[in-house]
Amino acid sequence: VQLVESGGGLVQAGGSLRLSCSCAVSGRPFSDYSMGWFRQAPGREREFVTGISAGGGDIYYADSVKGRFTVSRDNAKNTVHLEMNSLKPEDTAVYFCVAVYGSGNLPQAVYDYWGQGTQVTVSS
Repeated sequence: VQLVESGGGLVQAGGSLRLSCSCAVSGRPFSDYSMGWFRQAPGREREFVTGISAGGGDIYYADSVKGRFTVSRDNAKNTVHLEMNSLKPEDTAVYFCVAVYGSGNLPQAVYDYWGQGTQVTVSS
């Protein structure tokens, strides 16, 4: 499984960005994998942002992004998107796309596959 993120950049507080993650799989279909996003800000630990189950029926968000971020997946195109609205300076971080086979408690899952990350910077 190979994950490639795109869509990061610099935005003013209150603005929006849309991150995308393209997933290359072999052996198992993309639709068998739960997907998610983590982020890591300078000097801070990596944290869970959101997760979407293999079938898309279960979605989880960190409290810090609820109501502002929306995750979605397109199983026909092997992609996952993260729509980020009302961005705050504290959202500044490197955002990583992640994947794990199957479904479960996505905030607690151990994700086997990670992208390289894309930088999101929110200026005040």
